[in-house]
Amino acid sequence: MTDIYLDHAATTPVRPEVWKAMKPYLDGTVTGNPSSIHRFGREARKVVDATRMSVAESVGASTEEIVFTSGGTEADNLAITGVARARKHEGTHVITTEAEHHAVLHACRQLEREGYDVTYLPVMPDGTVRMDALEEALREDTILVTIMYGNNETGAINPINDIGGRLHAHKALFHTDAVQAYGVLSLDVASLHVDLLTASAHKINGPKGMGFLYVKKETRLHPLLFGGEQEQRLRPGTENVPAIAGFGAAVELLTTEKQERATTYGKLISHFLAALENENVAYEINGDERQRLPHIINLYFPGTSTEALLTQLDLEGIAVSSGSACTAGSFQPSHVLKAMFGENDARVRSSVRISVGYDNNEAQLNEAAKVIANISEQHRRVLVKK
Repeated sequence: MTDIYLDHAATTPVRPEVWKAMKPYLDGTVTGNPSSIHRFGREARKVVDATRMSVAESVGASTEEIVFTSGGTEADNLAITGVARARKHEGTHVITTEAEHHAVLHACRQLEREGYDVTYLPVMPDGTVRMDALEEALREDTILVTIMYGNNETGAINPINDIGGRLHAHKALFHTDAVQAYGVLSLDVASLHVDLLTASAHKINGPKGMGFLYVKKETRLHPLLFGGEQEQRLRPGTENVPAIAGFGAAVELLTTEKQERATTYGKLISHFLAALENENVAYEINGDERQRLPHIINLYFPGTSTEALLTQLDLEGIAVSSGSACTAGSFQPSHVLKAMFGENDARVRSSVRISVGYDNNEAQLNEAAKVIANISEQHRRVLVKK
């Protein structure tokens, strides 16, 4: 049995080039604290500054607008609670969507506990937010809108530049979680009209535990942590130099490969869909195939159970995902699919997410399609017997 990893939206393998960049900061070759003024500290500071510059250039920002974090979750929390708490005197209304990542949704729930009013916009069956719904929700006391760029479960792409343009004349700040989009789409914070943007290293073949938050100049944030002077006092604590070095290497690779990756991933997904059709597998795409991230596809397999399908694929060495929370052996149906189709729709309990990335190939996708065909046939036979 050959392992086939098709869950790159969850996390990606660390590229050899990334590990090579991290090694000197892990094996003792470079040992200094970036805040120290001696030469050991200056050596560590070099990679922090170089990575900050690479990250800034990758989204069209300046270096002073980049705050390193422990990942997308911390960056989302810093953006959302940071803006809300810093601007509470201007208003207490926040707008988001029902289909956001839990890092956003749970941060918004926390704000509600603190007395803020949060509007959760519905999404259409294609997984995107309606502009008219946003227009209706905007109020004079709205201080923040947070809407993800590309959905982590379905790949659905929201009209971020249109939303940013609309909010340009409103006092509300605009944050987008671009964790999934960062690795496959060209992003420019100015043309998107965003005030804050989140990305993560481990979604682009970098190390876990590292991400960044873009914070537009003069945007006020209330910090989550308190301590030293690091990261403009927004994220105090000694920098994770090995992870920052790895992030820098991953961003450099991304800068030269992004378009190629997007094209390759799109072709792989198309090949997979063709392979399913060749195997006579009944499926439907959840969302709009034309308006999604190229590396993510969410598929409904009628007559199957998500939980059983994931388990059987795992036994065959194939890793895919439901895109939803699985804790302590308890399967929770996708909140994103619920938002798109309603809680009682069959898709909610019969869909899986396939996400491709580094080292995937057509042969692997052919094999995955064959295995899914066999499993689907088993499920069909069980239904017939019932």
